[in-house]
Amino acid sequence: MEYALITGASKGIGKAMAECLAKRKFNLLLVARSEALLSETAAELQRRYQVAVSWLAADLSTPEAPRLVADWVAKNNFPIVVLINNAGYGLWGKFGELSYADQNNMLQLNVQTLVNLTYLMLPNLKQRAKAYILNVGSLAGFQAIPTLSLYAASKALVNTFTRGLARELKNTPVSVTLLAPGGVKTGFLARSGMYHMQQTDDKLSMKPEVVAEIGIRAMLNGKREAVPGFLNRFTALMVKLFPKSVVENITESMYKKK
Repeated sequence: MEYALITGASKGIGKAMAECLAKRKFNLLLVARSEALLSETAAELQRRYQVAVSWLAADLSTPEAPRLVADWVAKNNFPIVVLINNAGYGLWGKFGELSYADQNNMLQLNVQTLVNLTYLMLPNLKQRAKAYILNVGSLAGFQAIPTLSLYAASKALVNTFTRGLARELKNTPVSVTLLAPGGVKTGFLARSGMYHMQQTDDKLSMKPEVVAEIGIRAMLNGKREAVPGFLNRFTALMVKLFPKSVVENITESMYKKK
């Protein structure tokens, strides 16, 4: 009985990915902070898709979290064939004005937890005939974004780390995929305080179920990168072609804190 491990699995893209995999008859390991939401999600997926679902309530923004998850997997002898590093969030505002503690918390979750959990799960994954890693980066990680400077930087690390790791593991059973979405209707704006962009978000952001399906398909097909949505793919291309100063002027005007 093999499992897919998903972080940030109680809502948003993570929950949608869990359903995508359950439909494909993957057994699931769900990790997130909310015990109530995890229990509800696990029961729902078990009932609807007749798959095994176990869950662990843990604050993934703590330094101890990756080892806690790894020990839980080892203690229960869960054979992992899929690792999805989805948990993450953003902070909006000028770097020097945002909370020191909050920014370090974001970095811990977006970067250190993802990197360390990948490291700890890799031996388990390598034991399978075929295994997959899917890291959720961001379109924001392709360029600098004033007032989202640290968030964009954290996702830039995820983007480049994932592509580098994919190359390192190309001759192993483990396939590595980057999912780099743009706006997704997940409550990101509310958590980061970017209420002024709500109308734009309502018009342009994609549904988490659509993004999740694109990511899961790309992962299972062995693709190294997936940018969901034509507009987002076009944006990613323009970022590569335009001078950095032009791109940064555009992003600064879009995300400027009034």
